[in-house]
Amino acid sequence: MTGPPASLAIDPPAGFPVLADSRRLRLFSVFVLYVAQGVPFGLFWYAIPAWMAARGADAGDVGYVLGFTALPWSLKFVNGFVMDRYTFLPMGRRRAWLIGAQLVMVACLIACVFISPEPTDVALLAATGFIVNAATTVQDVAIDGLAVDVMHEDERARASGMMFGGQSVGIAASAAATGAITAAYGVSAAYAAAALAIALVTVAVLLVRERAGERLLPWSEGRARAENLAVHAGAWWPIFRTTIVSLVRPMSLVLIPVLVLKGATYGAVTGITPLIATQTAGWAEDRVTSIAGTGQLVAGILGLTLFGYLGDRIGAKRASATALTAFVALFLAMRLLVPQWGDSTVLTAFIIASIGFDVMLMISLVPIAMRLSHPAVAATQFTLYMALANFGISIGAWLVALSRDHGGAPALFVWLVIAQLAALAILLAARVPEARVDVVAPPRD
Repeated sequence: MTGPPASLAIDPPAGFPVLADSRRLRLFSVFVLYVAQGVPFGLFWYAIPAWMAARGADAGDVGYVLGFTALPWSLKFVNGFVMDRYTFLPMGRRRAWLIGAQLVMVACLIACVFISPEPTDVALLAATGFIVNAATTVQDVAIDGLAVDVMHEDERARASGMMFGGQSVGIAASAAATGAITAAYGVSAAYAAAALAIALVTVAVLLVRERAGERLLPWSEGRARAENLAVHAGAWWPIFRTTIVSLVRPMSLVLIPVLVLKGATYGAVTGITPLIATQTAGWAEDRVTSIAGTGQLVAGILGLTLFGYLGDRIGAKRASATALTAFVALFLAMRLLVPQWGDSTVLTAFIIASIGFDVMLMISLVPIAMRLSHPAVAATQFTLYMALANFGISIGAWLVALSRDHGGAPALFVWLVIAQLAALAILLAARVPEARVDVVAPPRD
């Protein structure tokens, strides 16, 4: 006798939560997973650069390490293609990848505990940053694909707020904690703390399924859902063809340069901030990470509350334009206030504001990318959008190194003003969709 249909299969033991059955669980899960993603960000984007700068590393060394740390994020579209092509459907479309990626992240961080490179080991720091972030990109693609798969249309703006609010909270806690731990106990202890935090979230992921009837673990009972089997491409050519067709839509071609410019801004600000703080203002490394952590916490709270709400109320286009305008004003102010860069009030305000505006802009742009992503290639297409933004981060990080011989930090802020104005002009000229474009919405259970 044959078993029940895939869509009706029941997976004992009963009682484990299911994402498709609960809006609150979907939003909370995305939040927690992005908190975990923020942990290596706080370590490798804030604590390590501040640690290097405080021990005499110049802009070239910091920019080099940040550039390689960011590089996997610009290449993560490869992860999306692989994830849409190969997946263990009995555990859902994304969950097996998500669990595996987080286990690799933990293993890489534990390896870093024993490697423990010094600030002068620039190549080794770049390599460890690249490897850990490569694992993190797989986790990121799995989360993004999961969000596109299971979120309902009326949840997308709020989900974007939870995603980047959670990431900001994770970065805040990680930047502050790993910065303080590095200063007090050394960088190996910071790697160990980051590994422990991600391991705890991984345990939680092991207890949640995407849809009813799927396996909790590879050896559990359960089977693939019919709706997942229906949209799974299962071959390279359909994935490639659908992705290309979706990417060359006019709105998609408009979104791409805006994402690249957004990423370049983040990379440049992240690279130049610890240099100004430690070498101009005379801050210690733990103070840099503490203020950055505060900024991320504030941005995370605003992302969870105000920024997601604004996206719902005024729309993605207006919210994005507001964030870009705020960036123009901030960078102009920093260029005009060069003599006051040593003032702690000025520098603190800049750090907190720049982090907040970045989170607001990303929360506003993500719903657009979700609406343009076809369900059959959601991981690939959405990841390509995010990869382009992250490619911009590498550009921004290398601009920091370039500025060393071309006008320094003051010139860099002029370049950033031009970048925001260009992104604003492109966005204002575009017709931004407020609903998913020409595709069927994810099924509701």
